[in-house]
Amino acid sequence: MAISVNLDKALDKAYEGKSLEEILEAPVAALAGVTDADAEHLAAAFGIKTVRDLGSNKHFATAGVLVALSNRAG
Repeated sequence: MAISVNLDKALDKAYEGKSLEEILEAPVAALAGVTDADAEHLAAAFGIKTVRDLGSNKHFATAGVLVALSNRAG
């Protein structure tokens, strides 16, 4: 089953319309709202250089799960 998702609002203009693989290998600043300075801080603190690195970082993944769980907690 093919899935189509419009990520244009989540990406810097230069990355709109790129393939998923191109986006995952792009620098973190390809994400809308992430500056080059932000990307430098992520690289220095966590070794994060690409969107894939950010998405697979254990600290960010744990934080995402905790937020999702808090949204489910009564």
